[in-house]
Amino acid sequence: MNQLIVNPMTVSGAVSGEVPVVAIVGGGVSGAATAFHLALSNQTPAPAIIVFEPRAYLGKGLAYDTTEPAHRINVPAARMSLLTEEPDHFLRWIATHSATAGDDDALRPDGALFPRRSVFGDYVNAMLQPLVATGAVQHQRRAVAHVLRDGPRWSIISDDGTLTKADVVVIATSHPPPVAPGQLQAVLKDHPRFVPDPTKAGALAAIRPSDRVLVVGNGLTSADVIAALALKGHQGPITAISRRGLRSRGHAPVAQDPTGDFLKEPAFTARALLKNIRNAIRHAALDGRTWHGVIDQVRAQGQALWQVLPLVERQRIVRHLRPFWDVHRFRVAPQVEAALDTAIAEGRLEILAGSVAASRIEADAIHCTLRLRRCPLTVEKTYDAVVVTTGPGHGGILASQPFLAELSQNGYLEIDPTGLGLSCTRNSEAIGPVASVTPSLLIAGPLARGTFGELMGLPQVTDHAVFVAARIAECLQAKTPKTAQNQL
Repeated sequence: MNQLIVNPMTVSGAVSGEVPVVAIVGGGVSGAATAFHLALSNQTPAPAIIVFEPRAYLGKGLAYDTTEPAHRINVPAARMSLLTEEPDHFLRWIATHSATAGDDDALRPDGALFPRRSVFGDYVNAMLQPLVATGAVQHQRRAVAHVLRDGPRWSIISDDGTLTKADVVVIATSHPPPVAPGQLQAVLKDHPRFVPDPTKAGALAAIRPSDRVLVVGNGLTSADVIAALALKGHQGPITAISRRGLRSRGHAPVAQDPTGDFLKEPAFTARALLKNIRNAIRHAALDGRTWHGVIDQVRAQGQALWQVLPLVERQRIVRHLRPFWDVHRFRVAPQVEAALDTAIAEGRLEILAGSVAASRIEADAIHCTLRLRRCPLTVEKTYDAVVVTTGPGHGGILASQPFLAELSQNGYLEIDPTGLGLSCTRNSEAIGPVASVTPSLLIAGPLARGTFGELMGLPQVTDHAVFVAARIAECLQAKTPKTAQNQL
């Protein structure tokens, strides 16, 4: 550890009746939105809000800190906003700032706008900057190395040795990177065209136009990779393989309102919920509508549906139904879908259901043995590049960052029983094997979805940020000495 440097602005806090301090670890959309809504909540006294985010801008995070032109938001801009009461706020911001100027493909024939993903990151950052300028929110461009309990408070030690004292800590970090299956990582780790994490800037730069490419995984990231390669002029054959061979679906040809009601008679088992969804899709088809509106309604009611399901049924959904849910819920942007359709039509893309049984390298070529689903035989194929797009390595959340591992070792954190994130209460308070519930340690964003259910996109992330901001205010109020409260 570097020499300890004390942040003088955080030495005193609510425990002494002075300005309370809230530390938010992670400045992507979840962390930025939490800071934004907490800063606007008119708390008295107003807390010092410190967001630890090494990136230059708040609000971009892993998802929106990309300059790749093929990366686009996956839902129309009209359905994304940092303000829960103004769902079209992002769309209006785009118009005011001409944010899609020069991107003629952003506007679709049906009038829906799908800008590049970086535009939404710019929007969130723009919303935070006035608060940063006034000091209502502090952006600390440092990574967090340690989070330690210090009496009634927390000590946050950055990777440069800076010490910050806080009354409340919010964990708003992103999911861990994908994990290469089987022996791929061990065999290919030194290969120049092995891409274990395609979300990193320039990850695809080494792939040549005619390279034979194996994409392991077939979700949104896989679609982004294939679209990005196409935009770069790649013409080589691509194989996308996943256990079930399910490709992410696109949007409805015509916009539809959510349809169905899954709360009037809620399902208490995974099987019953699946039956209800299938019945609703059949009824929608009789009215000339597609499945999209039904899934949108399940998503809108998802958190309430999740709460009525027993833990064993939640686990059953994650184990058996999640892959099917993901490909319908996480839809690709029309521009990305068109790139995949073109690649399939031209014979450049094949989608397989199966897994990589073995791999080896000979003279820079990557020889893979593919085990196909429901087939006793294996297939031998040769590639020039392999890209892993299997999605977040949920099982490695606690090991993904030192401070998370430390909090776990000290008994403050544990993996949620569903395996989707960190364990927390319905108030988003962290649960650990030793400390049990810790009211001053909160989980914000997708890492809380094991408890809350649907929590991977907007408006759910924005709604949850508002919720967490309210919980922070309650926690600070409880920490404020009565003498200080009487002075307010």
